[in-house]
Amino acid sequence: MPILDNILLKKAQGKKSLAVLIDPDKHQQTDLRFITSCNQLNIDYFFIGGSFVHKVDLEKTIRFVKQHTDIPLIIFPGDADHIDSSADAFLLLSMISGRNPELLIGKHVQAAQALKESRLEVIPTGYMLIDGGKLTNVSYISQTTPIPSGNTEIAVSTALAGEMLGLKLMYMDAGSGANSTVPPMMVKRVSSAIKLPLIIGGGIRTPDSMQELFSAGADIIVVGNALEENPEMLWEIAMAREI
Repeated sequence: MPILDNILLKKAQGKKSLAVLIDPDKHQQTDLRFITSCNQLNIDYFFIGGSFVHKVDLEKTIRFVKQHTDIPLIIFPGDADHIDSSADAFLLLSMISGRNPELLIGKHVQAAQALKESRLEVIPTGYMLIDGGKLTNVSYISQTTPIPSGNTEIAVSTALAGEMLGLKLMYMDAGSGANSTVPPMMVKRVSSAIKLPLIIGGGIRTPDSMQELFSAGADIIVVGNALEENPEMLWEIAMAREI
């Protein structure tokens, strides 16, 4: 089953999913023990990518992880050349929260031919950066201003516009290492306004915060930075998903 169809089916069934973000720069997450733990805990997806990742490191990481898991590998690209057919899918991110034309269409034009020639399932995804209380790598690299965490109306209108443009997923991100998560009330309002599956990432450090975001309407929670700091927390978060 195509990955997007799988995500849509889970949403229709009311099933919540957990994705682990693997940054090829973070060696502890390419440890075989960590991958084995993800297999044992039935993690739903691996997102692979990062703001400062070199293509060679991305390719090595994807091949390593692919050798040791059947969990779908989805590229979360940091640049136009982050394309590798060894993965299963590619999030074609449009940063609809910003006004940088390179991230609305420029990078997509650069990547289009290579993506068409690849075997990757390409999933058009609206990417919304939300203020998480600190300047994050993604905000700095993208040269965009996050949506203020208190301005729910802008977030709702932005998500609606992305849905009307034909995007297939909506990804709200406070950024890696953010001080706080996307506000649950904002998640609730956006989730109620759109029909698309909603992905939430950034600043999620505890099972309680994950459960709160799921309850607010998130369909997929992405955890990365917290596991870089404490890989053992994977078990707590995975167990809490089932509660």
